[in-house]
Amino acid sequence: MDERHPCFNSNAANNARMHIPVAPQCNIKCNYCNRKYDCLNESRPGVTSEVLSPEQSLVKFKEVKSKLSNLTVVGIAGPGDALANFKETKEAIELIKNESPDIIICLSTNGLLVEEYADELKALGVSHITITINAIDPVIGSQIYDSVIYEGKVLKGIEGASLLIEKQLKGLKAMKERDMVCKVNIVMIKGVNDSHIEDVVKKVESLGAFMTNIMPLIPAEGSKFENMPLTSNRELNLTRMKCSSSIKQMYHCKQCRADAIGILGQDCSIDFRNVGCSGQKKEKIDNKEYVVAVATKTGRLIDQHFGQVDNFTIYKYKQNGEVEFLSKRSVPQYCGGPEECHSESKIDLILKTIEDCDTVFCLRIGNSPKQKLKEKSIKVIETYDLIESGIKKAMDGIREAI
Repeated sequence: MDERHPCFNSNAANNARMHIPVAPQCNIKCNYCNRKYDCLNESRPGVTSEVLSPEQSLVKFKEVKSKLSNLTVVGIAGPGDALANFKETKEAIELIKNESPDIIICLSTNGLLVEEYADELKALGVSHITITINAIDPVIGSQIYDSVIYEGKVLKGIEGASLLIEKQLKGLKAMKERDMVCKVNIVMIKGVNDSHIEDVVKKVESLGAFMTNIMPLIPAEGSKFENMPLTSNRELNLTRMKCSSSIKQMYHCKQCRADAIGILGQDCSIDFRNVGCSGQKKEKIDNKEYVVAVATKTGRLIDQHFGQVDNFTIYKYKQNGEVEFLSKRSVPQYCGGPEECHSESKIDLILKTIEDCDTVFCLRIGNSPKQKLKEKSIKVIETYDLIESGIKKAMDGIREAI
């Protein structure tokens, strides 16, 4: 196995990867996905600021490679499914492999079409593949997947889940037979598949998976699972530890965007955004000024989880659309560990500290604190962006909607 891939080898943490978002279409509908990726700046799988053509991906690859000497991997992780867009996926891989034969090529997929494209993937030089397999029981799968589109037919319920699971397992076996390194992602969904994950892990290990990556559900607004309970770090790691006796576990996943660039945990894709979302700006009709609180680790980006904040950076969004720094305010860290993530006393202190703010900007936030902020009429915007431009885009949109 090539040891340079940071997702498959934690010792390669200083190596950078680049996701090229060339695959917008998807052939299954998951209940945890909202399928709205255009112009979003959230940091989670399935989200991108733009969709690129294979030719545009090559241009961007050259630019990234010229600036990141530690770039070792190019991956295709959506924003839909890589194999549901095989024409674009194939063209992009061919262009980039021709430019840089030593680059590692990987892709992520739901697994529905892996078996059909197994030989072509091998011929293209794809060496690493990730298949998301959330269940091997069709009854449980039917609670996770709304529908599956295969050969022009839309299959729902147990019928759709049965077909998907059958194709996923056959695809995993086909990848192993072709000496490709296979990782299986499993989204841990509390009350749905959490007690079933050990069975999934044992099954995929028997078919040749190299490792499994058990990830917590990120409830996406607008999805069927948007109000599902969150899995704590303690629950997640207990499940991983139980499964570690069967197969290697991934503990360092950052659940990256479909256009992520850089080393894991330090996404610098924003530095390579040459084209933003298009659309003619509307005339502002609201002249209200807004005070906003920003969760930031770097002081440059909106890049921190609400639960990890120990001080908020406060800005004013002014009548003329400019953003002005006001102050920093210390707060108790809401989530200092799995046992502290629902502290009523801490959230009350945080709310008191930012009670004059109209909006909180953060990378992510749990359902409980989000609801508490909503009760205080404080809007929450989950985003990954430069601070000033992120505030401007969001607040311009709020003004225009009034």
